[in-house]
Amino acid sequence: MVPDSFTGYFAGATGAAGALIGLLFVAVSLRPESVLGAGASAKAQAVAGSAFTALINSFFVSLIALIPGTNLGYTAAVMALVSLFSTFRLHRGLGKGELAVRQLTLALAAYLSQFVVGALLAASPGHKSLVYIIAYVLVASFAAALGRAWSLLQGRHTPQVPGTRLQDT
Repeated sequence: MVPDSFTGYFAGATGAAGALIGLLFVAVSLRPESVLGAGASAKAQAVAGSAFTALINSFFVSLIALIPGTNLGYTAAVMALVSLFSTFRLHRGLGKGELAVRQLTLALAAYLSQFVVGALLAASPGHKSLVYIIAYVLVASFAAALGRAWSLLQGRHTPQVPGTRLQDT
């Protein structure tokens, strides 16, 4: 059970996640050939996919939390497993570059934490402190997704042609 005091937070998080998913689509549409095209790099696809995964995770956990009487633990655990699977699939094709390792480590930490806390919350639905932890994990997911979306917008995932500025790409 999600305490009533969290209704505003989860309503805001649902709206924010929905809006950010839309903005991610805009960012991808600015460089569709470099993110989704046949010649798109694995790094670009992983950055876009991991941002999308984090936002979808946050959206569904927050949305389900708004349903009265729902045990948020089950949703948090299931979404963590889905997100872990997606993260492994997205990062499988990347090398051992610093960005890939950092993104993978942060994503694994967030989703593993969410899974453990979700499982604990499923077993003890009245444990308010576990709902706080889920809420903070969602904040971390938003931060990670925004960072990835910003790097997409800047074109950091694409190789730079000598003599061009980032704004020109």
